[in-house]
Amino acid sequence: MNKIINYVCIGILAICSITAASCRKTARAGREQEVVVYVYDSFLGEWGAGPLLAAAFTERTGYTVRFVNCGDAADVLAKAIVEKDNTIADVLIGIDNNMAPRAREEGVLAAYQPAGMAAIPAELVSALGTDGLLTPYDWSTFAFIYDTLSTVPAPTCLEDLTRPEYEQRVILMDPRTSTPGLGFVAWTRAVFGDEYAAYWRQLRPSILTMAPGWSAGYGLFTAGEAPLVISYVTSAAYHAAYDDAERYRALVFDQGHVTQVEGAGITAGAPNRSGAEAFLDYLVSSEGQAVLPLTQWMYPANYNTPMPDCYATLPAVTTTLAIQADDVAAAVPVVMDIVAGAN
Repeated sequence: MNKIINYVCIGILAICSITAASCRKTARAGREQEVVVYVYDSFLGEWGAGPLLAAAFTERTGYTVRFVNCGDAADVLAKAIVEKDNTIADVLIGIDNNMAPRAREEGVLAAYQPAGMAAIPAELVSALGTDGLLTPYDWSTFAFIYDTLSTVPAPTCLEDLTRPEYEQRVILMDPRTSTPGLGFVAWTRAVFGDEYAAYWRQLRPSILTMAPGWSAGYGLFTAGEAPLVISYVTSAAYHAAYDDAERYRALVFDQGHVTQVEGAGITAGAPNRSGAEAFLDYLVSSEGQAVLPLTQWMYPANYNTPMPDCYATLPAVTTTLAIQADDVAAAVPVVMDIVAGAN
């Protein structure tokens, strides 16, 4: 009787193994023409780059794209880390120069050198690392966008933002979930060095809110909730093209600004590696890069990309500041404690 039971159990296990293998094979076969891409919310917005890129990529290659909205770019990386031993995504989009060291440390990416890399400046490549784990696709400098209809004057430096007239007039983003939020921490760390915490204590009364992501924060700004929001110099190009170039201005400070370089990478163990490679090839191609200026509102990484006239209206940033990503990461919990009133 025991032998019969054992034979039955062995048979059931064999059937289960065959079924599981069959399911995995079927799932893989179903993914041969589909590329799964983890992205942040503004990339998929009504005017974002995602829909246009997906349609053109499919027409060019035959692959279909399934975008997964993870929230903000920090959430893209967080989700990839959680899933790294059983990855769903083929490509991650939005891992910037401040997050690149953590992505590298966590082992969520696989190296690849897309075709067309020769058209991307070496400084953009270096900002994300030269090991091929991340490919630059766009960049800009962080800046405050100012509503000129406001009753407060335009600040001329970061220190101005701590003055009493700016109380609850500044919209920031959470550096734990938002790359512009993290970028502003980097900016203050670069300008004030070891005194950055003292600056944040002075700045705290001026903060109206720390939005969870750029879309939420910028939406509050354009709704008139506050006259200043952290964003990018290139955000003003949108207003020049479609809105009111005279009303919304990018402010450039003599003390300098920090740059964000956004990257895309193939996940380690990507279910559709060939499709992921094709997607990165297309993203940095002249055709793919041409989509970005009027959707991402960032400078494309490929220097051969023609720029729309609205970009000619932007102020020049003459001083670019450097900061180590490790210093920025260490500053985040200190900043959040200050904003919460715990420090």
